[in-house]
Amino acid sequence: MDHDTAYLTGLFALEGRVAVVTGGSSGIGRAIAEALARCGASVVLVARREDELAATAAALESHGRRAAWVSADLGSREAVHRAAEEAAAAFGEPDILVNAAGINLRPPMDDLTPRDWDTTMAVNLDAPFLLGQRFAPGMAGRGYGRLIHIASQQAFRASFTSGAYGVSKAGLVALARSQAEAWSGRGVTANTLVPGFVMTPLNRRLADDPDRVKELAARTLTGRNGLAEDFAGAAVFLAGPSSGYVTGQAVFVDGGFSAH
Repeated sequence: MDHDTAYLTGLFALEGRVAVVTGGSSGIGRAIAEALARCGASVVLVARREDELAATAAALESHGRRAAWVSADLGSREAVHRAAEEAAAAFGEPDILVNAAGINLRPPMDDLTPRDWDTTMAVNLDAPFLLGQRFAPGMAGRGYGRLIHIASQQAFRASFTSGAYGVSKAGLVALARSQAEAWSGRGVTANTLVPGFVMTPLNRRLADDPDRVKELAARTLTGRNGLAEDFAGAAVFLAGPSSGYVTGQAVFVDGGFSAH
């Protein structure tokens, strides 16, 4: 290995690290899981659908990496606790936690029910909090940890009936700051990635409206909507050693959508 390659490896390699990625079987979560695995991490996927989980794990293993999966409904606190223990049993306590699982219920505010609210908060905010509480103290004890949450434009601005969804994502941004305050002094960073409009299953409702898709693309500075793969590099950076002085931040990966 030449000096330049060794330098690059030192910045971004994840060899020997263990990552837990919720929502890791589809969309942005899957793209991040693959990126972390291909940079050397052993990856545990947590999501609901067993067939998608198994297929994603097999894809990661095809790159010569260790992968495991846990099927769980993250809307249940009991299931979150169980999933955390099963995830830790796969390859040991994780060094990296990526919270990409989410639910996108957005009825008009007049019609938003307490059940909609509770379901949204359980998956989008409670589960990341509970998983952080389970894993981050151990990371801090070992002196290295990375907490990465997937937020939303709706955390910062209301649009497309943000409702409870926007509130839950704003809570994630605040959660990262609180986690950063608590643990960054012991080597654990906490940040959020903020997408623009990305063509994923979570955004199927908007993606089915071609005129709206074109309108959203026109609002970016790059002139296109996002792809799940656009998050690979940012996630590897935030998961790796070179981001040790980046914490409590919301990193926008949105093609300039928020700057337009």
